[in-house]
Amino acid sequence: MRTRALWHGAPALFVLFGAACSSKAPESAEANAGQEGRSLAERVRAAVSSEVELPAGTELQVGLSETVGSAQSRAGQKFEATLHAPVVVGDRVVLPKGASFSGRVTNSVPSGRLKTPARLSLTLDSLEWKGAAYPVTTSSVSRSAKSHKKRNLALIGGGGGAGALIGGLAGGGTGALIGAGAGAAAGTAGAYATGKKDVVLPAETLLTFRLEAPVKIKKG
Repeated sequence: MRTRALWHGAPALFVLFGAACSSKAPESAEANAGQEGRSLAERVRAAVSSEVELPAGTELQVGLSETVGSAQSRAGQKFEATLHAPVVVGDRVVLPKGASFSGRVTNSVPSGRLKTPARLSLTLDSLEWKGAAYPVTTSSVSRSAKSHKKRNLALIGGGGGAGALIGGLAGGGTGALIGAGAGAAAGTAGAYATGKKDVVLPAETLLTFRLEAPVKIKKG
């Protein structure tokens, strides 16, 4: 009889054991969820702490790796450059000298002979650092050749004056008129031949650009 009583009491024990297990299961699930949540937060914090931001307005002084000019370069053409001066944020160097940049020509106007001074504009659009590439948006650097309009006028006027003087010595008033016309033509030809002046930026030329938007990069 006692054995039968114990057997009848066994289901109750199983129920109590199952209830105890089920009461611990939510606690375990909550603990696992909390641990996963902490791990995710830690990973996010680690990723953020491994980056540094270059703020808008940061100056980037670079040296050209190749010659760029208004005569041979066209809008859209790519060029390479290297950082000449390290970038410092706060009291820390975040981008050392020698970091690689690439850029493009945004405007190129070759010089005309009697007018149209040459113009050349450049911008940076990519930074390569520690095996990663970062798009950048910077200000443009522009260069223009000096207007040669006054110089051309001087050449043309000087040619006409010299022709008039020679013509006057040679044959009086009529000779002066002929000589003035010949001199003016010679002056125009001289201006056409010598008035062309393009913008040329040789390799190693230093240019300074400014970031127009912040850039996040890996810490060095």
